[in-house]
Amino acid sequence: MDVIYLDSLFGLNLLIDYCLVLASARVCGVVLRRWRYALAALTGALYAALMVLPGCGWLANGVMKLALGAAMALIAFGGEAHLVRCTVVFFAVSAAFGGTVYAASMLAGVSPGSGALVTVSGRVLALSFAACYAAVSLVFRRRAKAADREVRTVTVMLAGRSVTLKALRDSGNDLHDPVSGLPAAVVERAAVLPLFPALHALPDDAVQTLEALSALPECTGRVVLLPYRAVGVAGALLPAFRPDSVRIGGAAEPMLLALSAQALTSDGAFAMVLPPKS
Repeated sequence: MDVIYLDSLFGLNLLIDYCLVLASARVCGVVLRRWRYALAALTGALYAALMVLPGCGWLANGVMKLALGAAMALIAFGGEAHLVRCTVVFFAVSAAFGGTVYAASMLAGVSPGSGALVTVSGRVLALSFAACYAAVSLVFRRRAKAADREVRTVTVMLAGRSVTLKALRDSGNDLHDPVSGLPAAVVERAAVLPLFPALHALPDDAVQTLEALSALPECTGRVVLLPYRAVGVAGALLPAFRPDSVRIGGAAEPMLLALSAQALTSDGAFAMVLPPKS
């Protein structure tokens, strides 16, 4: 007869569940809310402890396990903009962890246990967790990076005028105003020139552009110079202005628009590089 120590079972599942939820959050790149992850892990640990009590074997069926996983994901990630993605990642991390533990245990000639019971060593658990975290991170972060580089349609408005253009969402764009903290998109000057009907062109020089925009009533208090760095460029400045709104897919995102004198692409695929979505 197997002897089950309820306190050990509860503690081990609490630790494992917390690590699984935390790993899922890191893979998804969301703001970490550790108290919610602890609450989700506590729910999972209580379930594991109840499942081995006399008369509670019905909790071990697949439907209940799926319901528990969904409940833990909702506790941990409820309110996130990408709740579905976080939930899918959580199930993927959990499945990968369980499969890795089982495979590692079989290779070691040890029974991994079943249900809530884990009879493998801590070393196997640690190595299994590291392996599944690395694998799931690789898959989902590559997909997230690809999604972040999709070309979007953007509408910029200023003083009742608007322009619509194509923009690339680039997670590598960390340009921002050091004073206000606002992120900044880089946009070709020609693409936003229709917003300034009083100007026939914008100078290539950053300071001259700043002066030209500052003279416009609609840009009063909205123009700044941003320090800019890129590959092969150090210590440069970009003139930037704050429009009335920047709408991406119908949703407004607060940001500055830094004006580039050079074209951003050779084929005209996009005229703006957006910052990563906050």
